[in-house]
Amino acid sequence: AVLPGPPSAAARVKESARRRLREFDVGDRFSRLPLPKASVLLPLTVRAGKLHLLLTVRAMQLRRSPGEVCFPGGKREAIDKDEIDTALREAKEEVGLQPEKVEVVCRLVPGIDKMNHVVTPVVGFIEDTFQATPNPDEVSDVFVVPLEYFVKPSNYKTLPYKTSSGYSGWMHCFIYDDHERKMSFKIWGLTAHFAVFLALVIFGKHPTFKVEYDLDNLISSAETNFMNLYASIYERKKSNL
Repeated sequence: AVLPGPPSAAARVKESARRRLREFDVGDRFSRLPLPKASVLLPLTVRAGKLHLLLTVRAMQLRRSPGEVCFPGGKREAIDKDEIDTALREAKEEVGLQPEKVEVVCRLVPGIDKMNHVVTPVVGFIEDTFQATPNPDEVSDVFVVPLEYFVKPSNYKTLPYKTSSGYSGWMHCFIYDDHERKMSFKIWGLTAHFAVFLALVIFGKHPTFKVEYDLDNLISSAETNFMNLYASIYERKKSNL
């Protein structure tokens, strides 16, 4: 019998990421909040021994956020069993990623988008050989960024923002230069927020910029931040009824 050799570098990188991610899995803890739901898929792949994240650029003809960088994803539909189903269905529609080709690892603490949807990030591994076939109605481009860029960026700034509920804060804004393709991508807002959190979870190290988490209690501070934001939106919704 042939004994299995030592795991490849890629397998080791995946295994260590999997272990970290499972500790942060929120499961369906936030699934019953009474706000409309959406999901995004955070597709991780290993290239040259390093984790990379696949992102898309929204088609220019879309009504909402045309030309912006985001993860594959969208609103929950009646046919979806849960947040994972939504993320996988949308990724298939947008970039031709077959659901069975995704190894789903966990769901992380949700965020809330401009339309007041609770957006759940679903993290999954995809093959490094995956070739995206973007649906031109929804996606104009697909690219990958080393995950480490979201803790050690070379081009980073913060942008202030105010939500409709009067909650003001700041958001991360990364400019990523894809040298191979001679293109620059601006990654900001909720997409950057999820990418940063994912990188903090997996690498467990301090980023080169300020974040709104207590890095020694990453899980609880992320959940507290989310619940505070949720409460501010939900209160306002109730007072408007």
